[in-house]
Amino acid sequence: MLNVINNLSLSKKVILICALCSTLPVAAIATLSNFTLDHTALLILLTLFLSILLSKVLTKSIKQGMQSLETGLLNFKDGELSSLLAYKNNDELGKLCQLYNQTAKQLRQEKQWIYQRELMLDKVLQSSPQALLLVNDNNIVVFSNLISRSLFNSITRLEGMQLGKLLSTSPLQLKTAVEHGVDGLFNIEIENQDSQTWHLATGEFLLNNQKHHLYIFKQLTRELSRQEVAVWKKVIRIISHELNNSLGPMSSMLHSAQLLANKVDEPRLARVFATIDERISHLTEFVQGYGKFAKLPQPHKTRVNWQNTLNNLKNHWQFSYEIKNSHHELQADQAQLEQLLINLLKNAHESGSNITEIHIQVECVTQACVINVSDCGKGMSEQVMANALVPFYSTKSTGSGLGLALCREIAEAHQGHISLHNKIEGGLNVQISLPYS
Repeated sequence: MLNVINNLSLSKKVILICALCSTLPVAAIATLSNFTLDHTALLILLTLFLSILLSKVLTKSIKQGMQSLETGLLNFKDGELSSLLAYKNNDELGKLCQLYNQTAKQLRQEKQWIYQRELMLDKVLQSSPQALLLVNDNNIVVFSNLISRSLFNSITRLEGMQLGKLLSTSPLQLKTAVEHGVDGLFNIEIENQDSQTWHLATGEFLLNNQKHHLYIFKQLTRELSRQEVAVWKKVIRIISHELNNSLGPMSSMLHSAQLLANKVDEPRLARVFATIDERISHLTEFVQGYGKFAKLPQPHKTRVNWQNTLNNLKNHWQFSYEIKNSHHELQADQAQLEQLLINLLKNAHESGSNITEIHIQVECVTQACVINVSDCGKGMSEQVMANALVPFYSTKSTGSGLGLALCREIAEAHQGHISLHNKIEGGLNVQISLPYS
């Protein structure tokens, strides 16, 4: 009996209490007044009916308020915060419903603020130059950004994939670094491309009471290249300074010696002085070339007209060219761009290739302008290709080792990059990618 009463709703308990409180006194009064049994029963039933009817009327607002609060709390449970309660009676339940509406409004504003922050955070993470990978305790990828798809050679979203399956199609060095799970540097060797240097940072944290692993991959190839070039430039400036300090006095002393030699009838002195003068001139030109590399100015960008640029180059070099999608406009330093192409054309002509097979292709794709300078010469060995972009490195007896290094410096000054590839049919293809912005 007690369990049945406990399971009743609050409004029914109130009705039951009202019924008992009204019928018990009536029954006691009827018994003391010596009413007949029929009259007593009739009086009790009438009192019970009136008390139930009256209590229902009085508890109707309570029932409505309780139902409103129940509906509102169910909405909270479902994450719905836009619905407000219509119960507005001036009683305790009315105040509770008013407090509920105020709380729902505040929570809705906070939810919208959190949603906007999540949108901003997602935008930042998706456009981040660092590859991000979030994996739960079951080794399932729950978040990744756009660049991580490129890192893991995937054209589809990584979310929902098993980490082991994802690593099975990834470069071996990347797989090893993730499996070790230790912060540090690693190199990725890609066929027909330069080696890439990456840094892996890892972390663990709880999300929804489940342990998650965060992997952050940052590519350091360009940064290391910049540091390498900066070191070379410093070395070149020091060497140029020391050489210039010696060449100036040597040239002055040579001029004085030639004036004195004119008074002596000795033809061998003239040949000696001529040789010294020629070597000083060559060394001066050599130092000036290195100085040009070490002091490359910031690009002064203007709109590039590829038709005019390539036609101007054809006045001095023999090659064929092709321009695709020229409606995209590239902003670049005209002088530096021409110097880059001149260096590549010079190398192509010295590669042993037939001049009719030296070709420049300019293709303006969605995000960058891609320039391919190709020949059908001897190509490059792996060792030469690995060092070809390093300053001072040259396989030519008269080379300075600055041609391709200067090309790389110009490309990177335009926020682009340069890569070398041996062609299957023989020869070399140099690819430069220059972004529009």
